[in-house]
This record gives sequence, structure tokens and C-alpha cells, in this order.
Amino acid sequence: MSVIKAAIVGGTGYTGVELLRLLSGHNGVEVRAITSRAESGTPVAELFPSLRGHYDLKFTAPDVEELAACDVVFFATPHGVAQAQVPELIARGVRVIDLSADFRLQDIPTWEAWYGQQHGCPELAAEAVYGLPEVNRTQIAGAQLIACPGCYPTAIQLGFLPLLEAGLIETSGLIANAASGASGAGRQGKTDLLFAENNDSFRAYAAGGHRHLPEIEQGLGRAAGTPVALTFVPHLLPMVRGIHATLYAKLKDPAAAGATQAALQSQFEQRYASEPFVDVMPAGSHPQTRSVKGTNVCRLSVMRPQDRDTVVVLSVIDNLAKGASAQAIQNMNIMFGLNENQGLESPALLP
Repeated sequence: MSVIKAAIVGGTGYTGVELLRLLSGHNGVEVRAITSRAESGTPVAELFPSLRGHYDLKFTAPDVEELAACDVVFFATPHGVAQAQVPELIARGVRVIDLSADFRLQDIPTWEAWYGQQHGCPELAAEAVYGLPEVNRTQIAGAQLIACPGCYPTAIQLGFLPLLEAGLIETSGLIANAASGASGAGRQGKTDLLFAENNDSFRAYAAGGHRHLPEIEQGLGRAAGTPVALTFVPHLLPMVRGIHATLYAKLKDPAAAGATQAALQSQFEQRYASEPFVDVMPAGSHPQTRSVKGTNVCRLSVMRPQDRDTVVVLSVIDNLAKGASAQAIQNMNIMFGLNENQGLESPALLP
């Protein structure tokens, strides 16, 4: 196949620059356009000096004709923005990968309740494929519109999926305690995200309800074949990037042969044996966020403490990579029939 022509809408945020960084090493893609109304005319390398020598592009105002001339358009925009531009691109045969939450939920009233606005094109939400490759690879390959999963939903779903698919755990009373680096809040100036406000501190937020909850429950419910009930409490870590999710579930039958520590370990290893970006670690391991920094990898560990009735899963990802931009590229690779690993092979940054 010829080189894929790509555009990025909303290129000044962290997910936009992460797309640029990763695509610069992808020899099957050429970024033709990157948009920003506020930075129109500014060279990419001026705003992001880390990309000097990699891009000669300048930011431009969004233009449908320019975007429609591309094979794929990534939307790295705030929630609610893509809805206004995606319909015309879809009508013109362009493939779209949306990194916002605009098309993740199938239930439009639920989306409107959690995001506080009217949905602009509910008909497309019904057509969008949820871009979690470990679940929807076949559908992704034939999709025109991909709803790229959120960062917390990616880490949490990948951790619970093997247990729910095998029917090993109760579908009510699931708990996810998850913590993210500050980049998860986006590239914006907010007092509570300042270094002086977060350094040497650790706190929960949105404990009464986070808008990623319905997305997670939607995915877990599909895996279980029945609705699930999850308590999800996010936390803010005093670091730049990464997510650590500690997941808890009750075994349906603690005495069952499939519920032993060895059987649980085997269940995870078999479920993800053919997945290039999910690493099930040896029994007893405690995955660290730094082991996935800058990569598309999710590292998992499963335990049954004291052989009691609770299963604990530890899941780590980079919120900007597997939780956003790298997963978007993984979806693009699948959509265009490329090697799924292409452009995503580099190991984690350390230290």
C-alpha cells in the first residue's frame, strides 16, 4: 500500500504532540496537516522544539478540503468538538479516529448526562467502532469511524476482561482504584495542576462519579454478557504520565478449579497470548508505570491474596500512549492492513 496521508485536528495538546512524536517514526504514514486555530501559521517545531528536524509543517486552521484530501484524520480535540466536523469527513469517505469521548458511548442520553451537552450526531455514535483492539480487532479492520478508548477505561477493561469473559467473578461490587499522572488532565493552565499544588501530594478526585465510568461499565458489560456495577475512584499522582489501576473483584466460586492462583495466572496468559501490546507478568509481580513510559504496552499482574475470595489485578499503562495516541495508531495500523506493531516498537523510556 502507498504511504497513508494523515491529518491531526487539535494538534497543540499532549495527545496531539504524542501523535506527532510516534508518527514521525512510522514509515507508512505522512502527516500532511495539523490544525489549531489559535496557533495557525506557527511552525510545529517552534511550539514543540522536541520535533525540530522531524516536521516542516505549520499549524493551520481546520479546513474540510484539506482534511478530506487525507486517508485518515485523527481528532485530538476536547469532547464535543469532533461532532461538528466528523460527519462531512465520513460522507466523503475519509477514515476518522477520534481520541475524545464523542463516540465512545452507544447510549446517547447517558453521554449527554455525563458530558453536559447535546450530542451533535447520534447517528454516527451508533456506527462508531470502539477502538480496543484486544476486543474489537475484526470490527476495527473494517471501520470508518473509530472511538479511541479513554485512558482509565483502557487500563481497567484490560485488567477485568479475562475474569469476566470466563465468568469467574461477580458482576456487581467491582472496584477500580486508579491513579494518573497530571498529563491526563490535558495541556491547560489550572491552579490545581500546578507543580507546587501537586508535588509531594496524592489525592483522589471525582470519587462521587467520573465520566469514564459509563464507558468502562459499557465495555465490561459486553465482556460479561450482562450489566456490571463498578465503583471507580480516580487519583492524581505527582508525576507527568502513567496510570496504575488496582482492581478488585469477588470470585463466584472460590473453591472452583479455575479460581486458584495458578489457574488465574494461566487464564490471563492464555487470554493475551496473541496480543502484541499486553504483557502478563510472572505470578507475584507488581508492574510499575515507568516500565511502560512512552509505549503502547499494558502490563498486568493477577493475584489472589491469602487464597481468599477476592482477586486483585494490577494494570499499568502510559495514559498518553496506550491510553490515547499510541492506541490510536494501533487502530490505524489495523484499519489499513499494516503490521499492528508498526511505529510502536520502541521500548519504554528508563529512567
